[in-house]
Amino acid sequence: MKKQGPIPDVLVPYLEGKVLLLDKPLRWTSFKMIRRVRGLTFVQKVGHAGTLDPLATGLLIICTGKCTKQINDYMGMIKEYTGTLVLGATTTTFDLESEPENVKSIDHITIDQIQNTTKQFIGEIMQLPPQHSAIKKDGVRLYETARQGIEVKVDPRKINIYTFEITKIDLPNIDFRVVCSTGTYIRSLVNDFGQALGVGAYMSALRRTKIGDFDIKDAITWEDLRDEVEVLLKG
Repeated sequence: MKKQGPIPDVLVPYLEGKVLLLDKPLRWTSFKMIRRVRGLTFVQKVGHAGTLDPLATGLLIICTGKCTKQINDYMGMIKEYTGTLVLGATTTTFDLESEPENVKSIDHITIDQIQNTTKQFIGEIMQLPPQHSAIKKDGVRLYETARQGIEVKVDPRKINIYTFEITKIDLPNIDFRVVCSTGTYIRSLVNDFGQALGVGAYMSALRRTKIGDFDIKDAITWEDLRDEVEVLLKG
């Protein structure tokens, strides 16, 4: 494969193709990770296998060079998330990117109600994507119109929730684990869960822990990757 510009020989493997498992930091966009990898490795052909919101952390698969051809395969894999939701209020973005509103009492909500309500979301369901999302409608991303206060009609999408497990309850905070198909918006799941309980809910934390057989335990941080490349360049 032809070298792409002035790329150091020790970085040619990145040009030829690598699959990087990175632990995306909080508040970084997925595209920021791509830009950083491009700048670090001198490789322009870089892509990720599934966006993570800025307020989410965890596993991001980044492919370089020829390995970008595998991106669609990775995107279609089952994903696992852990997170925290807050019961008794909603936000327009379904997470902490916007301020909580519509505060309601949750004094009447029981642990059994919480556990039982998860059951209605297990299996194949139709989910309405959030207005604040990167989905395009007529060539414009939904979050762009949402920021202008314009609500765009979008069709619900068929998704599959394989696991929706409550792992800790410390009201109003509830920790959960979800295993789901590609295309699932955990923010929307949390919002729908709050609606089903009649008190509202929004997501306060989210971490992607698995994509197929890829596990966050095998991922490295951006700093780790930067240090590895710097060692190669120093030779």
